[in-house]
Amino acid sequence: MTRVAAVDCGTNSIRLLVADADPATGELVDLDRRMTIVRLGQGVDRTGRLAPEALERTFAACREYADVIKEHGAQKVRFVATSASRDAENREDFVRGVLDILGVEPEVITGDQEAEFSFTGATKELAGDEERLVVDIGGGSTEFVIGRHTVEAARSVDIGCVRLTERHVRSDPPAADEVAAIRTDIEAALDLAELTVPLSGAGTLVGLAGSVTTVAGIALGLDAYDSTAIHHARISYEKVAEVTRRLLESTHDERAAIPVMHPGRVDVIVAGALVLLAVMERIGAGEVVVSEHDILDGIAWSVAAERTS
Repeated sequence: MTRVAAVDCGTNSIRLLVADADPATGELVDLDRRMTIVRLGQGVDRTGRLAPEALERTFAACREYADVIKEHGAQKVRFVATSASRDAENREDFVRGVLDILGVEPEVITGDQEAEFSFTGATKELAGDEERLVVDIGGGSTEFVIGRHTVEAARSVDIGCVRLTERHVRSDPPAADEVAAIRTDIEAALDLAELTVPLSGAGTLVGLAGSVTTVAGIALGLDAYDSTAIHHARISYEKVAEVTRRLLESTHDERAAIPVMHPGRVDVIVAGALVLLAVMERIGAGEVVVSEHDILDGIAWSVAAERTS
C-alpha cells in the first residue's frame, strides 16, 4: 500500500482524499475524504479573473487540508485544478497561494486530462466489460468520456452548473426564458461533445459529481446525505425528470430545506439537474449509475502509479 493525498479543486468545490492505494490489486482504502464549497469560479465567466474573496475561501480550505495530510503522513500529494483556474487571467495568484500552503504546485489540467482522471476513478471498481459513457458535471464544465477499461474518446464542454447559473439565472424559481436559455446552451454543448464522443454508443451511463449525487439522494428520498446509499445507485430517467421538475418549481428556501442538499449547491443544482436530464434524453438512457468515485479517485490512482513505476 502507498499512502497518497489527492486534491481536486474545481469551479464550485475543493475536495481532499487521503488513501492507501495498491495498484496491484486495484484496492483504494479511504482514510479521509472531505469536500468544501469555495466557489472559486465566482464571476470568472463574466470577468475572466478569480475574485479575491474566492481565492481566500480556497486558501482557507487548503490550510485545513494541509493539516489533514500532515496528520495522516501521506507520502505524496497531487493537487489538480480544473475549469475555473484554467480560464482565469490571474491564475498565477492561485498557483502561488497553493504552493505556499501545501508545498506542491497545482496542476492546471486540460479538459482531456480531467476526463481521463474521471473515467479511471469512476470505472476502476466496476465489474463487466461493457462500454461506458462517464459524464462528470462540474461547476464550470462537463466531461464526457467513453470507453471500456481505458478511455476511447473524451471531450470537455463549458456547461458546468455554476457557469450556466451565473450566465442565465436571475429569478427564483428560474423563469421559463432563463430555463430555455440554459437548455439552449446545453444542447449546443452536447452537439459539440458529440463531434468527438459517440454519446449514444455506450451500454451504461455513469454520472459523477455533486449535481448527480444530489439528484440521486433526492430521488432515493434520503433523510440525510448518505454516500453509501448513493454510490452505485441506479436512478431511472423518470426519477431524474421528476426531481428536475421539482427543483425547477422550488424557491431557494425550498431547495435549501431538502435533506440531502449541501448549502453550497442550493443556487446551482437546477442547472446541474438540467444537464443530467438533457444528457439522458440525448442518448436515450433509461437510467444513470451514480458513482461517488470520480476525478478525485483517478488523481489518487495516478499518484500511486507514479510511486510504483
